[in-house]
Amino acid sequence: MTEHTPPQHAVVIASGGLDSTTVAYWLAESGSRLTLLSFDYGQRHRKELDFARRIAGRLGARHEVVDLSGLGRLLSGSALTDPAVTVPDGRYSAGSMRSTVVPNRNAIMLSIAVGVAVAAGADAVAFGAHSGDHALYPDCRTAFFDAFAEAARVGNEGFVPEGFQLLAPFIDQAKADIVRVGGQVAVPFAETWSCYRGGELHCGTCGTCTERIEAFALAEVEDPTTYATGTAGAAR
Repeated sequence: MTEHTPPQHAVVIASGGLDSTTVAYWLAESGSRLTLLSFDYGQRHRKELDFARRIAGRLGARHEVVDLSGLGRLLSGSALTDPAVTVPDGRYSAGSMRSTVVPNRNAIMLSIAVGVAVAAGADAVAFGAHSGDHALYPDCRTAFFDAFAEAARVGNEGFVPEGFQLLAPFIDQAKADIVRVGGQVAVPFAETWSCYRGGELHCGTCGTCTERIEAFALAEVEDPTTYATGTAGAAR
């Protein structure tokens, strides 16, 4: 995990999912004050925003939802924003999963989060990219994050506190590592949402569900999630 000096106030990009929730709890454990920033970009799994709201309430954190719903219409061709594109099943390594890429999504969210942080006088922005995303999502890779962090510092020179940080603590870690950390900092896993389909239950077969199931199994941590497939939620 990336070493860091605990920030006094961090803006966390919070999807309501396992990764960003673990980042938030990890920072809270270190004593940081948090602002959770979520995005409505027209995603079909918009119900994740309700989970982010619940997590913010549990942490006693400010929660803001940025309305980018009109943008989703322009970012067509992704299974997450275009109802004409079917959400594929399988692992992120599968070619079919390319349809879940939303163009420039993390750059857009990080840019807004940095702006919010500057306006609020926060000394950090954090998000939950991890190594399992690298094969598919270029904006989850270390090269992108390092380049964006430098651009953010240059673009806000003189307006951010000394020691301002962009944090991606799990960017070189596997999803199972995040689950282990989440267990250590008491993340309420049952109150996180991963599924891209956004149904009543986690579908159990899309890329994020597949990854979630495997991460709990590899971490040997009990999975409290109820899946539509009936996949057992016990630690393997």
